[in-house]
Amino acid sequence: MKWVKVLGLAVVFMFVASTFVRAEELKFAYVDLAKLFDQYERTKEYDKVLEADNNKFQEERNKKIKEIQDLQGKSAMLKDEAKLKNEKETEKLKNEIIEFDRVKRTDLTKARDEKVREILLEIEKTVSEYAKGQGITFVLNDRVLIYGKDTLNITDPILKTLNENYTKQSKK
Repeated sequence: MKWVKVLGLAVVFMFVASTFVRAEELKFAYVDLAKLFDQYERTKEYDKVLEADNNKFQEERNKKIKEIQDLQGKSAMLKDEAKLKNEKETEKLKNEIIEFDRVKRTDLTKARDEKVREILLEIEKTVSEYAKGQGITFVLNDRVLIYGKDTLNITDPILKTLNENYTKQSKK
């Protein structure tokens, strides 16, 4: 009976000891995902494209609004029948601009969301490749950390890799 207890204790001791050894082999790191996203050149270039698209949308929208304002300004000078026709045209244009606004905003949001997803997937892939190459077991987002040593922060080398790869791709 003693042998069973001794053997059981030995097995438990070996399991605990092997767990500590494995725990020492683990390598942790973390990244500042917001910094990676914001300072990545691909993100900056896409922001310019998005801003241009938004400006174009605003110009089109402003033209339609001016057209409505012009019709409303003329309305006061018209006779009843022409005034009624003008008001119907104004109402039609208002409905068109509401629909135009909704469709364009939806399209811009979808395009933005898709591009953000692509960029985040690229960042994730680069982080994974870097971690594998450096023998890092876990990479955490800095937002889930309460504290992390600066030496475990791999944001800058990841950002450098991302921007170098993007520069190479855009030159092709």
